[in-house]
Amino acid sequence: MRLSEIRTTLQKIRVSPVKTLGQNFLHDQNLARWIVDQAKITPDDYVVEIGPGLGALTKLALEKGARVLAIEKDTRLASFLRERFVHPRLEVLNTDAMNFDVPILFSHRSVKLLANLPYNISSQLLLKFVKYPSPISLWVLMLQNEMARRFSALPSTSNYGALTLRVQLHHRVEYLRTIPATVFFPQPDVDSALVRIMPRHALELPEHDDELLMKLIRCGFSQRRKQLQRLLRPHVPDWNEATSNLGFNPKARAEELSLVQWIGLANYIAPATRHDIHAIEDEPFPVVDRMDRVLRYADRSEVHGNNLYHRAVHILIFNDAVDVYLQQRSRWKDRHPLLWDSSAAGHVSDGENYDEAAKRELHEELGISVPLEKLLKISASPQTGQEFIWLYRGQLRGKIRPNLSEIESGVFVAPRVVDRWTAARPENFAPGFLECWQAYRRRKSG
Repeated sequence: MRLSEIRTTLQKIRVSPVKTLGQNFLHDQNLARWIVDQAKITPDDYVVEIGPGLGALTKLALEKGARVLAIEKDTRLASFLRERFVHPRLEVLNTDAMNFDVPILFSHRSVKLLANLPYNISSQLLLKFVKYPSPISLWVLMLQNEMARRFSALPSTSNYGALTLRVQLHHRVEYLRTIPATVFFPQPDVDSALVRIMPRHALELPEHDDELLMKLIRCGFSQRRKQLQRLLRPHVPDWNEATSNLGFNPKARAEELSLVQWIGLANYIAPATRHDIHAIEDEPFPVVDRMDRVLRYADRSEVHGNNLYHRAVHILIFNDAVDVYLQQRSRWKDRHPLLWDSSAAGHVSDGENYDEAAKRELHEELGISVPLEKLLKISASPQTGQEFIWLYRGQLRGKIRPNLSEIESGVFVAPRVVDRWTAARPENFAPGFLECWQAYRRRKSG
């Protein structure tokens, strides 16, 4: 819309722009087209737009052939959008984006986000929508210029801080351009900027403990002017040895360390432990027949290499909210690395029965011991990797302590989200888990 049209429309629908809602309406049509072009939208995309206002970007996204979900907090603007765009590919959701259930977007294969974020809650909104794992593959965001520079900052700059590293840990942030205040009505007090965010590849950075890493970063940036050795001494007793090994100045301050150096510091404190590959390959498994009767024992490499029938257990752990814990398999796994899997899973080893293996795997992978309910048995098939699987269920007591040599990361997910995620993106999951989850859901509904 042109500036005159915006003024007329706002008067007609009796909307006085509210500063706290970020209601500054874009009236530069060429700029609007350029912004939407940065999202590289195709008809295969599901576009989520936060704060669509009068629909300047909504209209252009629909013209690209995408399905669009417009999240608008202001009821009057939401009603206007529904009347203006009577379109089968548009859904207008009248709600606060802070209350939106982001994981439900896993039900779509390709999700992109457009947003003109209110300045006063831009960091909270962004952190909500980039929380790992995120269903979104690309973000194009209009932000206050200062905030955009913080998200995209490089080390040794004044904008570089804990928020920078928190966002950049799983994402790459590209500062596209400054947007002058003059292209908005009403004009904001400061300029804006457009950033594009894309997920990092899982193997782009060294393995690390996210929780420990962010703890160190928060501590390091708690007093920016102080040297890190003063702030982190309780965590790193031999500071000089650590800095020598990691290759940075012992007198460095927090903003001088790159993300990779921060990860190196976390790994220096708590080195990653990996299983001996040769020992794993030599681990003996019971080889069974089609009736799950033990025939003999063979090592892992022979069992997997020859697709022999063998035994495994899968465990689903639920919290009080009845969400299920999914683990992302370690990057070092010989099968299905970095795919999502049951809460805990593993092979039945020599001298074990299924129940004993389930208890052991739960303790080894998640550091917990809880009563387990034996649910159902799944027959060996190519989908299970020729494993006979007993599936168990348990209720979480205490806190999960994931074994980082076995698990890359983990997250609690609502069962309805798992249903939609597995249906839309089955390639994200280990095949054995898909068999277990489908069997579990059939049992629940039966």
